[in-house]
Amino acid sequence: MNKIETIMKYFLLAVITSLVSNCSSGGEKAPTPKPIPPPVVTNEVDFWLTKGDQSVLLKKQSAVLAFGTTYNSYPNIEVDDTKTFQTVDGFGYTLTGGSADVINQLTAIKKQELLQELFGSSENSISISYLRLSIGASDLNAVPFSYDDMPRGQTDLNLTNFSLAPDMTNLMPVLKSILAINPNIKIMATPWSPPVWMKDNNSFIGGSLQPQYYGVYAQYFVKYIQKMKAEGITIDAICPQNEPLHPGNNPSLLMTALQQAEFIKNSLGPAFQTASINTKIIIYDHNCDRPDYPIAVLSDTGANPFIDGSAFHLYGGDISALSTVHNTFPNKNVYFTEQWTSSQGDFGGDLKWHLKNVVIGSMRNWSKIALEWNLANNASFGPHTAGGCTQCKGAITVNSSESFVRNVAFYIIAHASKFVPAGSIRIGSTLQGNLSNVAFKTPAGKIIVLVVNDGNTNEIFNIKMHGRWFTTSLASGSVGTYVF
Repeated sequence: MNKIETIMKYFLLAVITSLVSNCSSGGEKAPTPKPIPPPVVTNEVDFWLTKGDQSVLLKKQSAVLAFGTTYNSYPNIEVDDTKTFQTVDGFGYTLTGGSADVINQLTAIKKQELLQELFGSSENSISISYLRLSIGASDLNAVPFSYDDMPRGQTDLNLTNFSLAPDMTNLMPVLKSILAINPNIKIMATPWSPPVWMKDNNSFIGGSLQPQYYGVYAQYFVKYIQKMKAEGITIDAICPQNEPLHPGNNPSLLMTALQQAEFIKNSLGPAFQTASINTKIIIYDHNCDRPDYPIAVLSDTGANPFIDGSAFHLYGGDISALSTVHNTFPNKNVYFTEQWTSSQGDFGGDLKWHLKNVVIGSMRNWSKIALEWNLANNASFGPHTAGGCTQCKGAITVNSSESFVRNVAFYIIAHASKFVPAGSIRIGSTLQGNLSNVAFKTPAGKIIVLVVNDGNTNEIFNIKMHGRWFTTSLASGSVGTYVF
């Protein structure tokens, strides 16, 4: 080692010794690293839940749901807003005469509270957007009637005695109160029977409309629409007959597909045209087991131009019948107009079945509306006609002038009506195992995904859109509405 190397060695040793000495004798210590706080996750999805065991009923959940891209192995419901389907007209019930009777038994304050909850737009409302009415009595009126009843053996060819009087005491005041709350609600109206003097058996039960009265009966519809308009009520759509293949109800009428096509093309359609009535004509209004009926009516080239679409119930057949008819006549609309819940039914079973079929099922099969049956009943499941439905449970049971309860049909419809306003568009969403679902985009740009767990175990899953997803879960038989 030469002299220069020796000097450098001792110099470096001195420097190192000095540094060590400073560190161990009170010099400044290196700062301790501070823990990095976890990122704040902001809730991006509102989640409303109802459980089949009724432990949770249309309750907004507090758990934070946020979109991310961290992989997991759970199944995905993929939402695609580039795939668009039908525009929604609304969700609701039939406001039967009996429903109006029992609602009017509430005190003024309690009635307004109920109607605001059903039809209002507040945080506590379910925002029903569509109603169906009976033209004359349905089987959920106390007694059968039409708007032009005559003594036996007499007729009224000019409809001089036509009057809404039977419905002026109960139905009309409730309807006007509803319209005051929601002036934009859409209304469909359907007869259970024509005046009996037009029928071949002179009875409210069964029988057929006599061809010589087709023209008069068409004017009966014209008068109804005009008289309702004079009361401030716009009828958006009518059906020529409720359940035309079920003549055993009280009231009821047998009307074959051929008869319905003849009535529309030769009488009802031209009468509407002459009177400048824009009310839609919707055919059939019966079960999914007979799609041949609406297809036959729509296949009549004379009737077809007057018809907006077809209406369905699901007491028989499969909800896919709506798509069968839609695919045969894609330029015509389809509507789901009635499904009852029974007084003998089970809340959990009804919730799951109706959400899967009536709401999600009808919407996935092109329906513009989803309606449950009667809005309200009393504690005895009345009123109803002799021979009418004795087990029909309304969305609401009115127990006294100060008391009402919400039944399963309330929650079935609320999970859609509260979140999916009229004008929303159904968008694409993939089916995943037991997770029946449907998705919408609202006019305000919100995405709504309605999911029911139709399986027997808890399901954890992702809802995925635009390459991002959030993870959620539903217990067996539960329904969730997700809003983002």
